[in-house]
Amino acid sequence: MTRRDFINHTGSGYMAMLGLGLLNAAPLHAMELPGKISGKKVIILGAGLSGMATAYELGKLGYDCTILEARVRAGGRVWTVRGGTLETEIGGAPQTAKFESGLYLNAGAARVPHNHEITLHYCREFKIPMEIFMNVNEGAYFYSEGTGSLSNQRTKIREIHTDMRGYTSELLVKALDQSALDEQMTKDDVEKLVAYLKDEGDLDVLKKYKGSERRGYKKQGGHGVNPPEPAPAHQLQEIIRSGFFHPAFSNIGEYTFNQQPVMLQPVGGMDAIPMAFAKRLEGKIQYQSEVLEIRKTQPGVKIVYKDKAGVSRELKADFCVCTIPLPVLKNIQSDLSSEVRRAADFVPYMNTGKIGLQFKRRFWEEDDRIFGGISKTNMDITQIFYPSYNFLGEKGVLKGYYNFHDRAAKLGELSIADRQKVALEQGRKIHPQYDQEFEHSFSLAWQKIQYSQGGWAEYSESARKKFYPALIKPDDEIYFAGEHTTYLTAWMAGALTSARAVTEALHKRVSQS
Repeated sequence: MTRRDFINHTGSGYMAMLGLGLLNAAPLHAMELPGKISGKKVIILGAGLSGMATAYELGKLGYDCTILEARVRAGGRVWTVRGGTLETEIGGAPQTAKFESGLYLNAGAARVPHNHEITLHYCREFKIPMEIFMNVNEGAYFYSEGTGSLSNQRTKIREIHTDMRGYTSELLVKALDQSALDEQMTKDDVEKLVAYLKDEGDLDVLKKYKGSERRGYKKQGGHGVNPPEPAPAHQLQEIIRSGFFHPAFSNIGEYTFNQQPVMLQPVGGMDAIPMAFAKRLEGKIQYQSEVLEIRKTQPGVKIVYKDKAGVSRELKADFCVCTIPLPVLKNIQSDLSSEVRRAADFVPYMNTGKIGLQFKRRFWEEDDRIFGGISKTNMDITQIFYPSYNFLGEKGVLKGYYNFHDRAAKLGELSIADRQKVALEQGRKIHPQYDQEFEHSFSLAWQKIQYSQGGWAEYSESARKKFYPALIKPDDEIYFAGEHTTYLTAWMAGALTSARAVTEALHKRVSQS
């Protein structure tokens, strides 16, 4: 038996072959599968990241891939809106972005976690320059609409975070001093923990929190007779009663594994990643090709699609890789299994929306000393994202809202003009400069974007158990890829991971046949 026969017949995966010494280690995170294939055709539905990465990796192995993409562009939900971008939502009016040259809105994917190695691998392989994405900025604001003494006024995030760190440290020290913890601790352990909490909470010699320079100054001070003047701490009851314990102000998101600092972004816009794939797949992507039917020919597949001239055409192949989002897939005629059709019918997708606001002056930097990061509020706009590029430039585009669930559905049902109105009315409560500095906007509701119809798959525990298994196995000669086929929903790494998994499974099947 030859080495290739052994590999093909045992089905050893890439990692197993490395362990057996049958392959040399590839560059970090590169995909190197054994064997070359000729004469096998694959139709890939969708030129999002999962579809293009699948075509790219299968192409290395000799497969003849054709991608059918309904849009005029590649990237799917990895979409950078620039001046001249045109979009018409389902049931909506045409909208054209008027952002000036060099300014943009990452309408979909907007950040790359430092621990998403597969995404960074392709950025490295394609030589895409990266820069820091400021996901966390203690100098940004909280704004709580409510009745407390701190409500209805912007408050620096660092003030609330520092005060809460101090008060919780003080409360825990009191419990330790009174031996009030359920779990018994030795005297030495208590002393060490108290010392840590005094430093962590910036407590005074009496183990009280009275404020900290970490929260900022009323006056920073300067030369000579101008000493710094620390700002007094907010009272704990003020913070609680003013609504800052509302989920809108939680920092849980920023410290999940996928959002911990440092985060990154491609220089010049997130579309640098899909553009790099599309460049390497030139001639393989058929744009403005809307899939009408997915049929099994047993063996093989037949795809019926409408080309850019509106003419119905057919394309046949040995295999199909379907990356179409489930809300779109469920409305396409097909021979898909009942299990897959149920998944398409019942896996919910996130309602989510964004608006880009162009301002003639970067007042958040000049006036408020905010460079990147996010301000949060319990108003419908939910968040304001500050651009992490072109610092100290003249103009800029803020992400004036980025919301989810019911709030995204509510704003998504508004007209383009009314979305802008809400974004400006609520945003000016945090930044009164809005009125004088605003120029243009561009908004979108992902649940109303044709060929997407949602932000990302939002599995419940029961939906994951019921429907997910059908999406991670082939349906005869049809495979499925996309963030919805992974546990990394909403992330580019999910799309890329699914592409790798499908490539390996399909190639293993062909190699063993």
